Amino acid sequence: MASDIYSMTGYGKGVAEKDLRKITVEIKTVNHRFLDILFKFPRNFQFAETPVRATIGGALKRGHADVYLNYEDNRVSEGVSLNEELAAGYKKLGEKFAAMGIDDDLTASALIKVPEMVRQTELDNDEETLLALITEAADKALENLLGMRRAEGIRLVNDIRLKLDGIASAVAEIKTRAPEVAKEYSSKLSQRISDALGEVELDQSRLATEVAFFVDRANIDEELTRLASHIANYREILDEGGAVGKKLDFLTQEANREVNTIGSKCNDLRITKLVLQLKNEIEMVREQIQNLE
Repeated sequence: MASDIYSMTGYGKGVAEKDLRKITVEIKTVNHRFLDILFKFPRNFQFAETPVRATIGGALKRGHADVYLNYEDNRVSEGVSLNEELAAGYKKLGEKFAAMGIDDDLTASALIKVPEMVRQTELDNDEETLLALITEAADKALENLLGMRRAEGIRLVNDIRLKLDGIASAVAEIKTRAPEVAKEYSSKLSQRISDALGEVELDQSRLATEVAFFVDRANIDEELTRLASHIANYREILDEGGAVGKKLDFLTQEANREVNTIGSKCNDLRITKLVLQLKNEIEMVREQIQNLE
């Protein structure tokens, strides 16, 4: 059974809560040639980057991912502490003012208002507990991200299949039109020569040689065959599923090369219009493929 095809664009959010502590992890991904993960964690949560990177790296094949973390601690501190060293410094300073004859009105109420004089007792934030919450939130975010990327991947693949049908139809029309071009060239060339020579008998062998040269120079059978093969390969790869982006990108370059060759060989208005149509369709396919993992 073919595996799913994912888009590289998506967003996922996960939340984990325990004992009045809440971790929120968000993952946002966009296109990238390789897998590139950028963490935007608070400084004291950098210890969690390595295990989260391993989790994300095991699920994603390509794309740039921004990973955000937010921590909320709603626990109430059990008490406060006095910065005794800072208080002692203010006390000595007050004594110096008094020795200089300056009134010392330093009080406890005044000292409490000094920044960093009174500190709230820090609550325990052990890394093991926090890592469990971060992992839970990251797993949920990744699950939601993959769901979005899968849904977008399905939409992209369906659109690519429709465009492949259009490409195949244009190729079939060119294949039907190509033999007629040689016949029309032979007829037009014969008429021009007859008009130029008047009553002089036309050399059929020379005409046949000229037509054969034109047919050989304008022959696009090989290009059409390869293009049809590329279309079949597109569909096979899409049916197989998985990480198909790089394979399809290479195939698109090859298809473009064949179409350009057809355009350069054929001096026919109808085929030229079909070539322009093909180039437009293939470019739209290329743009869609850029979004596939």
